[in-house]
Amino acid sequence: MNPGIFREYDIRGIAEKDITADEVMLLGRGIGTFLKAQGCTTLALGRDCRATSDLYAEKLTQGLLSTGCDVTDIGVCPTPLLYYAIKHLEHDGGVMVTASHNPKEYNGFKICRGLDSVHGKEIQEILGIINKGDFAKGDGKRSEQDVIPSYLEFVTGNIRLSRPLRVGVDAGNGTAGVVAVPILKQIGCEVHDIYCDMDGAFPNHEADPTVAKNMQNLIAMVREKELDIGIGYDGDGDRLGVVDEKGNIVFGDKLIIIFAREILSRKPGATFISEVKCSKVMYDDIEKHGGRAIMWRTGHSLIKDKMKTENAELAGEMSGHMFFADR
Repeated sequence: MNPGIFREYDIRGIAEKDITADEVMLLGRGIGTFLKAQGCTTLALGRDCRATSDLYAEKLTQGLLSTGCDVTDIGVCPTPLLYYAIKHLEHDGGVMVTASHNPKEYNGFKICRGLDSVHGKEIQEILGIINKGDFAKGDGKRSEQDVIPSYLEFVTGNIRLSRPLRVGVDAGNGTAGVVAVPILKQIGCEVHDIYCDMDGAFPNHEADPTVAKNMQNLIAMVREKELDIGIGYDGDGDRLGVVDEKGNIVFGDKLIIIFAREILSRKPGATFISEVKCSKVMYDDIEKHGGRAIMWRTGHSLIKDKMKTENAELAGEMSGHMFFADR
């Protein structure tokens, strides 16, 4: 198996080139062995809408089941729903089949032990298990669960708008539209959406809102329809890009400032985690408003770990990954 796909935060490469379907089943055996050794035997499994995701999810499931892990298939959904499913279903961990914001030819796997992302040396440990071929054995059970309805109920039950908003949404033909649009409508927003039909070929633009050219159609819609805000998502819906009412991109560090000020109004002295790509203005603003700002290494797994150890209220990156302690 190509060792180059075992990266810092996940396992990812070009589908059917860097990793084949048969190798995905082998990967499932490696992941299952790794997680089972740590007491994780009930796993949630989600996938994005890429062309190979259905096949890869099936092969991964076969590998996981062979190690004795029980697998609950939560279907095609955004990555945040995997985290929700692990907690909601009281599972021990999970795997998401996705290449996130990467181009259509890629695919990959994000692994969770509990709600913690498996990363770094642990990713390499899985590769070592595969290379040794010393896999756990068992006969796991397979089930299916649609968690989207309960997720929608959970999110909408926690949001109250002070006034109705006119919102533009660009899901980039990824999986975010299936939850973002109904959530916004249910909380009273007027929603104007583009590219919210799932298509793993990403025919309109790459599903990466951190690249300005991918936001141009959303910007045009916000300006043309005079909307209050525009929100763009990546392929698996775990990062976002924001456009203000004038069509200007609001970058990740500015979003953190907005969120931090609101949190500090309720929780004075709160701690916030971000990374080296964010501006000094952001760190200074948090300190100015009575917060504690910590600069940490880039990477969602690393940021989330630091958030936990520092008991932070919010962690965020320029890429649009945002993590709220109370959500």
